[in-house]
Amino acid sequence: MQISCVGGFGSNSHMYKINGTANINAIRAASEKGVKRFVYVSAADFGPVNYLLKGYYEGKRDAEAELLLKFAFGGVILRPGFVHGMRRVGSIKIPLWLIGSPLEMVLQHAKPLSRIPVVGPLFTPPVNVTSVAKVAVRAATNPVFPPGIVDAYGILRYGKQK
Repeated sequence: MQISCVGGFGSNSHMYKINGTANINAIRAASEKGVKRFVYVSAADFGPVNYLLKGYYEGKRDAEAELLLKFAFGGVILRPGFVHGMRRVGSIKIPLWLIGSPLEMVLQHAKPLSRIPVVGPLFTPPVNVTSVAKVAVRAATNPVFPPGIVDAYGILRYGKQK
């Protein structure tokens, strides 16, 4: 089993290398070594925002395509939106949960709004980092976890299961 949550920001070319090339290389290496399950933490589609972070999203989607090709029966793609928890930057702790947790509480019940053209993706609920981690581990270790794409709502649902 393999889990990749490699990602980052910067220039478009840097974002593509980190979010795309690095993950594609990991997916290929795992496939060549006979790994049966691969979980990739990608990112939710945010509509117009995708254009502003072109290298980020192109890298993520190319890595997803490679995963679906190499791990058709054992590949799981998690697509969270904003991931919240406690962020550490050096010795500084940033409490992202102060914003993310209340938004998650409200937006998890606003799924119909996510279908509004153009702005709908902006209503994707944030998810707690612990939920993303729990679902990633479950997807990697549980052979009956279905392959394919798990969106933010699926992460919230699976994250609440025992």
